[in-house]
Amino acid sequence: KKQTRKMPSSALLNKTAKVDYMNLDCQGRVQAMYIWIDGSGEHLRCKTKTLDSEPQTPDDLPLWNFDGSSTNQAEGSNSDCYIKPIALFRDPFRGDPNKLVMCEVLNYKQEPVATNNRRRCRAIMENVKEDRPWFGMEQEYTLLDVDGHPFGWPKGGFPGPQGPYYCAVGTGNVYGRDVVEAHYRACMFAGVKIAGTNAEVMPAQWEYQVGPCEGIEMGDHLWISRFLLHRVCEDFGIIATFDPKPMKGDWNGAGCHTNYSTEAMRNKGGIAAINKAVEKLSKRHFSHIKAYDPQGGKDNLRRLTGMHETASIYDFSSGVANRKASIRIPRHVS
Repeated sequence: KKQTRKMPSSALLNKTAKVDYMNLDCQGRVQAMYIWIDGSGEHLRCKTKTLDSEPQTPDDLPLWNFDGSSTNQAEGSNSDCYIKPIALFRDPFRGDPNKLVMCEVLNYKQEPVATNNRRRCRAIMENVKEDRPWFGMEQEYTLLDVDGHPFGWPKGGFPGPQGPYYCAVGTGNVYGRDVVEAHYRACMFAGVKIAGTNAEVMPAQWEYQVGPCEGIEMGDHLWISRFLLHRVCEDFGIIATFDPKPMKGDWNGAGCHTNYSTEAMRNKGGIAAINKAVEKLSKRHFSHIKAYDPQGGKDNLRRLTGMHETASIYDFSSGVANRKASIRIPRHVS
């Protein structure tokens, strides 16, 4: 049974009434919004702390705590978890000098919780820093109305078949561009390395790109960009979902594609290093599939069908400019 939601009251508030309050003099004090990933491994949480001065680095911010039993990261009998600041961004909603603070989650012993993948990732990136790994992330998402139906679609119905919507322009071809533009500007103001955006194949589906980022910076910028998207959607009273297949049937799904290179791959003759990496990836296909989403690959099972510009989840493949391959090497790279 499909869950339905009514329009949230916050979406109906007069946003202009807030402006006067946001322009008040805060006497030099700063709001720092701490942001972390909860026990689901995919949802974000946040809370705000007042500081007496503007922090310049994450080390200028104190360790803080939250109720881990409410985020599936601790037991109720020992519920405190800690949030440790690890990256700072400007706050596009409150303005300078206020900050968004990406955090990692620690348990009561101040050790990483089970879903703190950043600590492990940072250790790996440190081991390969001589390779100078670059990442470019392509994050697809779908805009939904509060009833869970794609934004702009006829209620109880469907728009015309896919074809005119990808990188489109014009009423009836694009749905929700206002949200996309607001998110783009919010990312640039915050300091997120957003590289571009475009309408995707399914109507109400969009993509933005983050990068290139080197090493652990990749994850910090991607997660803050996701936070900003959800936060922007609050102001517009709609929902952004990263679900891999939000609509069943003859509609494209949504993924987060990873563009990757090392310095050896970027140098002259780098195609040899690329081919060597592809061969290694082919030998670990199912291990990687399990790691690609918090459900151990079950969510992507709905998307990676071999149709709608995807490879089958069961098969590994690679090819130049082949959108049905697991690994696609761009034509200009080849």
